[in-house]
Amino acid sequence: MNSSCYIAFLRGTNVGRAKRIAMADLRTLVEGLGYTGVRSLLNSGNLVFRAEGATAQEAAAAIEEALVLRLGVAARVFVLGREELGALIDGNPLLDVATDHARLIVFLLGAAAQRDKLAALDSRDWGCERLALGEHAAYVWCPEGMLLSAAATSLGKLLGMAPHPVTGTRC
Repeated sequence: MNSSCYIAFLRGTNVGRAKRIAMADLRTLVEGLGYTGVRSLLNSGNLVFRAEGATAQEAAAAIEEALVLRLGVAARVFVLGREELGALIDGNPLLDVATDHARLIVFLLGAAAQRDKLAALDSRDWGCERLALGEHAAYVWCPEGMLLSAAATSLGKLLGMAPHPVTGTRC
């Protein structure tokens, strides 16, 4: 059986002082689950790896459980195949709006109920910011940065993530 290449995204790790994980520890943890070719990106909590015979959902569940049991860190883990990641990128309706892609944020969504919770935000006027909902992601253009983004803060609150302090925008 061929192994599949996956990308893992850990929600809320290594942001500020909360949920700090050394990338070497994270790589060792994922390798200990039997996954191979594990590589991390900077200090982001994002990984690429190969998983022989495991689905994306199985890998996500295994990594989430191991994080708690071995590192004492509870974090939502999203695992996508390269085709799924490509579809999320290609389906981003804000690519033409964003003049600086470093300020174009994607919030991955789990169950359909999460998307339903966010529906009211989709039609709200965000000033110079933009918010769009896709099938499995919410896309936010934060021209003044995420820390000043009312849209990103509202999304974070509804998704159960720690809100960022919004002091106002200048756009």
